[in-house]
Amino acid sequence: MKKVLLILSVLFISLSYAQEVKQIPQISVAGEGKIKVVPDQATITVTVETKGNNAKDVKKQNDQQMEAVLKMIKKMDLNPADYKTQRVSLNPQYDYEKKKTNYNATQTIEILLRDLSKYDELMDGVVSQGINRIDNVVFQSSKLAEYQSEARKLAMKEAKLKATDYVSVLGQKIGRAMTISDNSQSYYPQPVYARMKSMEMSDASAPRETLAVGEITITANVSVSFILE
Repeated sequence: MKKVLLILSVLFISLSYAQEVKQIPQISVAGEGKIKVVPDQATITVTVETKGNNAKDVKKQNDQQMEAVLKMIKKMDLNPADYKTQRVSLNPQYDYEKKKTNYNATQTIEILLRDLSKYDELMDGVVSQGINRIDNVVFQSSKLAEYQSEARKLAMKEAKLKATDYVSVLGQKIGRAMTISDNSQSYYPQPVYARMKSMEMSDASAPRETLAVGEITITANVSVSFILE
């Protein structure tokens, strides 16, 4: 009997404690922080694509063009760690009308350009050496982690300001934060897709400005629950 009473007492205390926890007055708000910055580097993805009816010849031509491209990139004194082969393929393509097989070879490289002032020089060079497909250009910042930290702080400040605004009408104040949830999505810079265009200009002596960098936005989102005092 005593054991039963003890168990009931423990259950009663546990339920009472749970009710007290649930009844703690609090407010939950969301906050967002945004940092707009001018990018200082870009990731460029370019491809050599060759076609023909002989697999060996198509691959050989593709290799020769890519070799020339890589030599040109090396002459620009880019860090070897900043460019790499991303994809290599050689695919047969059967022509049902002509009843023969053609081959399509591609080699794609990804280049991290840390100095955007070299953009035109790089693009002119790779195209002149054999690149015939520009897949995309992604602008980004070398100080991404720093800006993400700033955005998170701004998100927390906005959440606190929101909570303060809401409860001030009721004559209350916010206390310590009970829970904080990071709702930020991983930052993925938006790519700028490019089509091959003629590299010629009406006035070859004129300075070239083919890059509009603009701004990129780094965003952080949080959900915060504050105790009400």
